[in-house]
Amino acid sequence: MPPQLIAPTLRVHASFLAAMDEFREEGGDAAPHSALARELRTWRDRWPAAEGFAEYVDMIGGISRDERVDGTVPLTTLWWVEGDDYLGRLTVRHHLTPSLHAYGGHIGYAVRPAARRRGHATAMLRAALPYVRHTLGIDPVLITCDDTNTGSRRVIEACGGVFEDQREEKLRFWIGAGATSGPDGACAR
Repeated sequence: MPPQLIAPTLRVHASFLAAMDEFREEGGDAAPHSALARELRTWRDRWPAAEGFAEYVDMIGGISRDERVDGTVPLTTLWWVEGDDYLGRLTVRHHLTPSLHAYGGHIGYAVRPAARRRGHATAMLRAALPYVRHTLGIDPVLITCDDTNTGSRRVIEACGGVFEDQREEKLRFWIGAGATSGPDGACAR
C-alpha cells in the first residue's frame, strides 16, 4: 500500500520515536518558531511511554482543534504513513493571523530525515490540497519556506505554487484551484 495521509495513530509508535530521534539529531528541536521543535522539546520525555504517546496523539487530535485562548488558530494535523512506518507530518492552519500571513502560511510539512529525497513531501502536499480546498474551504493556499530551503521551494513550485514575494527570510507562494496533478501523480500547473 502506498503512503497516505492519515490522522495520527498509535500504531506507528516505534517508527514515530525513531523519526523524532532523527529530527533531534539534525537539530530540529532548536528552531524557535517551529511546531515540531516545540513538540520535540515538550514531549520527548513522554513519547517513549505508551501512555505519553497516547496523550500526545489525543492532544494533536488529527482532524482539527478549536481556536485556543493563546491565539493558536484551529488546525488539522495529518501524518504521512506507509503501513506502520511514520514518514512525516503535515499541519493545516484553518485561517491566517497577520504573522502566519507573513511567515507561516496555511500548510507546514516535515519529512523525517531518513525518508527525504524520495518525493514524499510533494506527494504529501498533493494529497492534502483537495482536503484543504474542499473540506476546509481554503483557496488559494499560502505556503512559505525559508529562502535557503531549495528542496521545499521545489516541492511548492511542483505543486503549482506561484511565488508572490520574500519577507525577511521567508519565500511566500500561493497555490490556487488551478494547480492539478500531472499524469505521473506529481503536482503540476
